[in-house]
This record gives sequence, C-alpha cells and structure tokens, in this order.
Amino acid sequence: MQVQSMQFKARAGQKLADVRLQQNLTKLSTKFVSARAVAMTDIDFPATRAALKERRNRALENLDVWIETFEREAARRGVTVLYAETTRDAAQLVADIARRHDVKKVIKTKSMVSEEMRLNEVLGQMGVQSIETDLGEYILQINHNEPPSHIIAPVVHKDKEEIADLFAKTHERPRLTEIPQMTREAREVLRPHFLSADMGVTGGNFLIAETGSVALVTNEGNEGMCTVMPRVHVAVTGIEKILPTLEDLATAMRLLPRSATGQAISNYFSVLTGPCGADDQDGPEHMYVVLVDGGRTGLIGGDFQEMLRCIRCGACMNHCPVYQKVGGHAYGWVYPGPMGSVLTPSYVGLDKALDLPQAATLCGECNSVCPVGIPLSDLLRKLREKQVERHLRPWRERAGLAVWGWLALHPEAYSLFTRLAVRVLEKLGGKNRAIARLPLAGGWTDTRDMPAPVGRTFRELYAAQRSHVG
Repeated sequence: MQVQSMQFKARAGQKLADVRLQQNLTKLSTKFVSARAVAMTDIDFPATRAALKERRNRALENLDVWIETFEREAARRGVTVLYAETTRDAAQLVADIARRHDVKKVIKTKSMVSEEMRLNEVLGQMGVQSIETDLGEYILQINHNEPPSHIIAPVVHKDKEEIADLFAKTHERPRLTEIPQMTREAREVLRPHFLSADMGVTGGNFLIAETGSVALVTNEGNEGMCTVMPRVHVAVTGIEKILPTLEDLATAMRLLPRSATGQAISNYFSVLTGPCGADDQDGPEHMYVVLVDGGRTGLIGGDFQEMLRCIRCGACMNHCPVYQKVGGHAYGWVYPGPMGSVLTPSYVGLDKALDLPQAATLCGECNSVCPVGIPLSDLLRKLREKQVERHLRPWRERAGLAVWGWLALHPEAYSLFTRLAVRVLEKLGGKNRAIARLPLAGGWTDTRDMPAPVGRTFRELYAAQRSHVG
C-alpha cells in the first residue's frame, strides 16, 4: 500500500462531505464501542490491562532473546524462520518461497503486515494469483484492490447495498440483499480457490517463543482453510508480536477480542505449531515464518517504544472522534486512527506524514480503552514537538507557539496580553456576542461561530467576586 499520508487534509474534507460514508461510520459506535463496553464488564479491565502491559514490556525488553528462542523452537518443529529488514525484503522472501515451490495460486487471510509489504502486487508481478479470503478484504480486492479502511473491519466504510451491487457486477449473478445469501455466495466463489491453491499466507496475531507457535485469531474460519488446505503455509508478522509463553498468550486473549469486536473469545482461535507431522491427518507440508522489521527496531529504546506493545485491536480508532468522522482512508496508509498517527510517521518518516500527529483532539479516549496502556495522546504530542523542532510545521504556527511560550514564561506580560485580547474579542462579538471571523484563526470559524468573552479575564472576574464577597 503506497504512502499517501501527506494528503490527509484533502482526504478528510472529502470524507466529511460524503453523506453515505457518514452513515456507514455510525456502525463504529453502535456496534464496536457498545459491544466492547459490555464485554469488559466480565473482567477486571484495569488489572488485566496492567498484567498484559507488564508481559508485553517483558517481551520487548529482551526482544532479541525471545526471537532467538522462537526461532530455535520453531525450527525444532520443522518451521523455517526468515528475517526481513524491510517490507520490500519481506515481500521478496515470500515471492522466493512461491517460486521455490512452483506456486501458481495463493490464498490469504487478513494481514496488515502484508499490506505494508504490498504483497499482492509483488506476487501479481511474478504471475502468481493472490486471493483474499477474509470477506471484507475479498470485497475490497474485487473493488479494484481498494485498501482497507480499518484493521479489524476493513470494509466498515461500505454498506450492504454497495456490496450487493459489487457482488452482482463481479460474480455476474442476480443481485442479493440478504446477508446470509450474500455470505453464501461469497463462500461458493471462494471455495474453489481454497481447494486449488498451492500456498496459504496468513499474518500472526502473536508468536509464542516457548513453543515456536503462531497464534491466529479470526471470526470467519477462512484462516483454517488457508493453513490446512495448501501444501505451503507462510506466516508474515512483525518482530514485536513475540510473547514468551502460552500463559502470556492466555492473558492477551482475555483482552484482544473484547477490545476489537466486543467478544469474550473470537469464533476461531488457532495455535499453529509446525507443518504436518507423520501422524497428523492434515496440515501443510512446509511452513515458513517471515519476521518483519520494517522500522520496528528503530523504536526500541526511543520515545516511541511503547507503540511496540500494540496488539492491533483497533479499539483506539473505534473510539476516536476524528476517525469516527473521516474513516480510515483519509490517513493514507496501512494503519489509521490514533495508533496509525503514531506508527506511520515512525515507520515511513515524520516528513511523509505531516498532518497525522495533528489528526487528533488529544481527548485521551484512545488512552483509556487501549488494552496495553499505550499513552497515545502523549506520543502524538511528542511527534508534534519533533515537528516543531525540525521546522516541519508552517512558520506562522511556529512563530505563534514561540510567542505563546514566551508569554507563558512571563506572567506580567501574559496578564497584560490576555486583558487586551478579551476586550478586543468582546468588541468583535458585537451585539450577538458571537465572533464569525476570528483573526489568525479563520480555519476555526469557517464552520462555526466563537462565543465572545465578557471582556474581562478570569483573574479579573475572580478578584471582583472576592472583593464583592469581602
């Protein structure tokens, strides 16, 4: 997926004007947000979050040790573990595996890392057909390879009627509008691909070091078909997904489905340990795990290491007031919402995602729902600071912040400035006491009026009240 994060402002404006999209995005609050709230009542969320945060930190503090342990245990069970420094390297490794095994068709589950890798594009260039089998990803693929707009529900921006039209056009069948009929049609179309594919590609929600296993969480069952039916299985995932033990995985699974979809447990939960053995009745003949860096090690030991705890649940974007209004495509890369506004600048460069640190209200809702306690609003603030330090923000903005900073350090000057400012703003409000055009902040008043102050500062009002009481 190409990086288009520099177009956030323009894209956000388009999405706000899209009436149909606005209606579709209400599913976030009516489905995911409310379902999560109910699901969390079954557990002690603060205590469980603290436990998972500690376990994820323990893994990251000794990441090299746990990766080596995973590789050793996976290899002992017949898995080939490969490393990729960049996402391009990772895509090439998967292409080499396909070439080595004379693969003509690949079936895939939903994987955000494979989106980073642009894997479908790379496989297509070498003549390998790649079929998305997650229903949402399949819908996007047949719609001219549209990128996902959400990491858990990639097609949340579309409604049933749009999908019905797309199915009728692509499948050349009568138009169906009942969801059970539509999902059955998708199964009928995908089933031949499951039966004829040479290789399955999945992500990996977690990697378990002590057993060399890959843990996968899905709701549709397509993951089982992708890992059992083809003769080759390749799992691609980020190096930060390591968990030391199965006990750590159990803790993670108490929070991942609840945070993502409001389920106590996902419909399908698989722990895959090695290829098909002599006594096994099914499974792939060959299993590979491609561990992708893609900028992740650059976060270790820095201001943004806490982002490596992220378990990709999507709760932050479900609750984010900005994401709820503009959707995922506005963010311009694989990861949208608050987590994407930190990850994208960290992975592709701050200069390639100038607007994303600003694409948040800093309300802190993302902090409160994050299952691993990532202080997303603090990290976004740090990115804003780095932008100013590197002169990546407009000079007027930097000058305004510099003036404000100076005033904040000089109380007498600040007091004089605010006394003058509130009096000017009172005059601008006129008889209606509403400012339609605010000097130096026209963008704010383009869509709403600003209530005019009473003409005195809080300290003046407070002093007058105390004098009156005395």
